[in-house]
Amino acid sequence: MTKSRDERAWWQSAVIYEIAPISFQDSNGDGKGDLAGLMSRLDYLRWLGIDAVWLTPIYRSPFRDLGYDIFDYCSIDPGFGTLDEFDRLVSALHAEGIRLILDLVPNHTADDHAWFVESSSSRHSAKSDWYIWADPAENGGPPNNWLSRFGGSAWEWCDARRQYYYHSFLVEQPDLNWRNPDVRAAIADVMHFWLDRGVDGFRVDASAVLIKDDLLRDNPPNPQAKDKPPPQRHTSVFTDDRPETMSCIEFIREVIDGYPDRLLCGEVQGKTDRIGHFYGNDRPRLHLPLNFALLDSRWDALSLQATIDAYLNAIPKYAWPVWVIGGHDKQRIASKIGAAQMRVLAMLLMTLRGTPFFFMGDEIGRKRVPIPADRVRDPFEKLVPGYELCRDPERAPMRWDDSESGGFTTGSPWLPLGPRDAPNVAQQRRDEHSILALFRALIALRREHACLREGSHAPLRSQNDVLAFKRVTDRGEVLVALNIAGEPRRWHWHGRGRLLMSTHLDRPREPLPDASILLRGNEGVIIELARR
Repeated sequence: MTKSRDERAWWQSAVIYEIAPISFQDSNGDGKGDLAGLMSRLDYLRWLGIDAVWLTPIYRSPFRDLGYDIFDYCSIDPGFGTLDEFDRLVSALHAEGIRLILDLVPNHTADDHAWFVESSSSRHSAKSDWYIWADPAENGGPPNNWLSRFGGSAWEWCDARRQYYYHSFLVEQPDLNWRNPDVRAAIADVMHFWLDRGVDGFRVDASAVLIKDDLLRDNPPNPQAKDKPPPQRHTSVFTDDRPETMSCIEFIREVIDGYPDRLLCGEVQGKTDRIGHFYGNDRPRLHLPLNFALLDSRWDALSLQATIDAYLNAIPKYAWPVWVIGGHDKQRIASKIGAAQMRVLAMLLMTLRGTPFFFMGDEIGRKRVPIPADRVRDPFEKLVPGYELCRDPERAPMRWDDSESGGFTTGSPWLPLGPRDAPNVAQQRRDEHSILALFRALIALRREHACLREGSHAPLRSQNDVLAFKRVTDRGEVLVALNIAGEPRRWHWHGRGRLLMSTHLDRPREPLPDASILLRGNEGVIIELARR
């Protein structure tokens, strides 16, 4: 049954933690993380206090693109473990009160998936229309000018069919034809397989590109393409965010609504003013269209104030907000804003109205890990080099301690871990003022205070480098003030208050003597207002 828009769901109070299993914990010394390794770190997840984990793909895959090239949707890749191990992981997570979200990749498969092998064998095969095929142009070349995100034409020639197939990403990742009802039914079967095993939801990969223009019209030139990667020299009008895509998302939502208390979140694209339609209108779509606005914003109080306001005004009134500060293909924000402001961002993330998402390593303030040219694994960097868009620096294995292998593996890690003096979990667990301690304390404070979970968002005027807002329920109010500057700032408010937390974790919980506070450089505070 679908919950009404006024009824609260578990994910509205949850803190969600993204894990790339290949980089989380290795259990067998092969240098790659696995399910057994993840299971061995459940104590850490419990200690941190998160409510749900989202795993990047663990399905059987040739792993050309972090597992987003799937060979078999209904099996676990042997490098990660077995279905039995997966079932034990689900049970163990649920026993700790932690839910599990899987990546759903409905846009494309690997080119060695059985579906594509059959589809590419003949124009008359049973699955001939399961992928996007087109005849060559009059000159014998690709049907149109559509480009792959990984460089070059998005069309690849198939001798057996004497046709081209379309691939939004790698040439080895052919796009499924979502206009075919058999394809939709097959993806529904995949969802049922995992939902029946107890999975609590899905994050839909590339949800905005499921349908392409059926007339195969050329994309127009992008007037802002200068200095951008070659795949961006066209504006993707006819390949991305087509109106028909919404019916695909609605179909996926119908499947998940057949199970109680399941979450559907998804990767969307486009500017903030486009994100609202991914929630749905007369038919529901995503519960949580993932919002990366904080990552893209300029880092000053006035810009952040505008970014937050624009997003909250762009989503429907009934919609539940979502804030994401990291991900497997997003550059580490700590490298952009620095360690001191990363603590301020942690407080912002955990106090804004909505569901917070963060990526493994964000909680220790991890920055981009330098990757030598001969160690690069990211296919995008190999095919479209020179734009500083390699995703390996984010995907580097977790550093659990300061040993050479970082506590991640007894072997050679699949990607470098970075310098031994970089932030690590063990050191920060011993430091009661570390950013890891701050993340943990903020998660606990959210659980303690209904205002931070359920309260409405009441913006205050941000001035003098201080970003400020309130969270309000009929039972109380909480003030949040964040100094985006590196120098002290005096902040005033109305009413009596009690300090709940500082990002420095060194101020006691106590009543404040007056309605003002001197914020140190890079300091944020949470203040509970006295009831009137």
